[in-house]
Amino acid sequence: MHFNLRAGRLADAEVAGTICYEAFKTISEQHNFPPDFPSPEVARGFFSLLLSRPDVYSVVAESEGRVVGSNFLWEDATIAGIGPLAVAPAVQNGTLGRRLMENVLERVRQKRFAGVRLVQAAFHNRSLALYTKLGFDVREPLATLQGPALRLDIPGCTVRPAHDEDTDACNTLCRNVHGHDRGQELRHAIQQGTATVVERAGRISGYATLIGFFGHAVGEGNADLKALIGSADTFAGPGFLLPARNGELFRWCLQHGLRVVEPMTLMSLGLYNRPAGAFLPSILF
Repeated sequence: MHFNLRAGRLADAEVAGTICYEAFKTISEQHNFPPDFPSPEVARGFFSLLLSRPDVYSVVAESEGRVVGSNFLWEDATIAGIGPLAVAPAVQNGTLGRRLMENVLERVRQKRFAGVRLVQAAFHNRSLALYTKLGFDVREPLATLQGPALRLDIPGCTVRPAHDEDTDACNTLCRNVHGHDRGQELRHAIQQGTATVVERAGRISGYATLIGFFGHAVGEGNADLKALIGSADTFAGPGFLLPARNGELFRWCLQHGLRVVEPMTLMSLGLYNRPAGAFLPSILF
C-alpha cells in the first residue's frame, strides 16, 4: 500500500482513537485477553489528550486521504516513552508499523534523548520481533494486575496525597532508583490529584503518580510499594504493571487476591540503569 506520514492533529483524535481501539482489541481477542481500552469512546478521549499536549510528539499515517495508523513519543523526561503504536487491522502485517516506529526513533535521535522505552504485550510476537530488530532490548517481564482495592495499611508506613512541596524529595528518590526523574509526569499527577507518597520515619520513601496502567511508582523497598498499592482506592484501567522478577511483591499481590490480567514486556533502547530499588513502570515506561 502507499501511504504518507505527517504530524498528528487534534482533528485526528476520533479516527486515530477508533483505529487504536480496534487494533488493540483485535490482537487481544486473538489471544483471549481483554482489550486495553474498554470502549472506542475511551480511546478517542485519550487520543484527544495526546494530540493536544505540546510535550507529546505525534505521527499519523494516511493512505488515499484516510488515517490508517499513528504513533507517539512522550518527551517530558530525560528518557522518552513510545506509544501507543496502532495500525488499522485491515493494513497490519505490512511495513506501516515499522515506518511509524522508525519515524519516532528518528525524532529520538534529533532530540538527543539519552534513551527511549516502551511496553509491549508479551503475547504479541510480531511487535516483540519488530522492536528487537529496531534495537530494543528486553529489560523486564511484567504482569498486569487487577482486582478489588486491598484497603491495607503497612506497619511503619503512612500514605497521603502528594503536594507540590514533595516534588524535590520524590524526584530525588526516582533518580536514586532509576538514575533519572520523571518530574513533569509527577507534577501533572499532583495537579490532577492522583499522586500519593509514602512516609517512613518522617521522610518520603516512595511515591506513585497513579496505581494503574498509566501511572508509575518508585520506592526504597517493597514495603513502600505495598503501602501504595494497599492504599489505592482502585487500580485504574486494565490494572497496574508489576515487574514479575520481584517475586516477593508479586506473591504478596497474589496472596491478597489480585489476579494477573496479561503479561507484558518492558523494552529499552539507549541508556538503561538497572533499578536500585522497587518500582512499578507505566504502560509508557
